[in-house]
Amino acid sequence: MPHSSPQQFLGFLLGSTHRRITTGFARALKPYDITPEQWSVLLMICDRSGISQKEVAAAAAKDQPTTARIVELLLKKGFISKSMNPGDRRAFQLYATEEGQSLIGNTLGLEQQTINTAVTGLNPQQLEELRSMLELIYHNTNHQE
Repeated sequence: MPHSSPQQFLGFLLGSTHRRITTGFARALKPYDITPEQWSVLLMICDRSGISQKEVAAAAAKDQPTTARIVELLLKKGFISKSMNPGDRRAFQLYATEEGQSLIGNTLGLEQQTINTAVTGLNPQQLEELRSMLELIYHNTNHQE
């Protein structure tokens, strides 16, 4: 049986591409003392002020322990604050601090630059088709537990 290149397998190609983009973005974020994973959670909190940790986990497709760890790191770094949810005393509402909002404002361009580099050579129609296909794959792989 001939040996195959891992790149011919869609799962491998998707994973490798994701890792390369994430590595490039991590390099760009290094001076800001934040990882891409932390950045994406902070962005969500900036966009949805007062969001709960449970909502962050669901929207980011992360498990609760991972989300809790990221939230604690963002709190320690001073990028977010939390307050008791008046409707549910077991839950907290998360808010971006001015420092967190400023960091997102200063780094959104880095994320766009990273993506622009990755999609160089694709025209707008190809980009829209790619986005549509990835959304379908994402939807198809939603495993209900």
